[in-house]
Amino acid sequence: MSKSRKAEVLVQPKKRRITPGVVVVVVLLLVLAGGVGVQYWRSNSGVTVENADAPEPAIITGPGTDGQGVTFGKADAKATIDVYLDFRCPHCEEFEAESGSAINSLVDEGKVKATYWPMDFVSKDNSPRLANAWACAAAEGKPRSYSDALFGSFEKAWSEKQLLALGKALKINTPEFETCVKTNGQAKWVESIQGAAEKRGVSGTPTVFVNGKKLNDDQLNPQAIMVAIAAAA
Repeated sequence: MSKSRKAEVLVQPKKRRITPGVVVVVVLLLVLAGGVGVQYWRSNSGVTVENADAPEPAIITGPGTDGQGVTFGKADAKATIDVYLDFRCPHCEEFEAESGSAINSLVDEGKVKATYWPMDFVSKDNSPRLANAWACAAAEGKPRSYSDALFGSFEKAWSEKQLLALGKALKINTPEFETCVKTNGQAKWVESIQGAAEKRGVSGTPTVFVNGKKLNDDQLNPQAIMVAIAAAA
């Protein structure tokens, strides 16, 4: 081999190897970036509703009475149903998706009056915050629509901005609602609901009572609920 050829060989750059450690770091950075993006979307994505003018049942007992949930429906309904839920509870989201429309129909038909009790089992920070916003909406006559939207877009973080946007989407345009959400105006009531539920022996969500009788877990479906209400009536 000539001297010039040997020189060419000597100056050729060495191939760099990518070590497993570098790969791991890159993957972690991509995962972190993706996580930040998802969290940003959860907290800042837009809010829409399918029917802002959906009919709402009459409010019998609104939020604000210590230890008493929000009751709605027809006052002379023969049966009662109490639903203890947490707006950050995935099992509650599943229950509402499966049984919510059936309960709504029974309420609208005057067969049952419903009482909803918002709890804070899942998150001591987020659950009370969403319960407060729901109570603010209930005070404005929109308990059903607001609840349906919170569970219907369960993947959202439901930041304060989104909670207020939901109110606007549902045509809740009062300054009282905005102030209530921003100042956590129903916080004391939400705390009282937790205490009342504990006294009743509620230890998880969702928990459902029909005419004061607690349903078993295998009864938390539309068919069993209708049977229980028919028997109670």
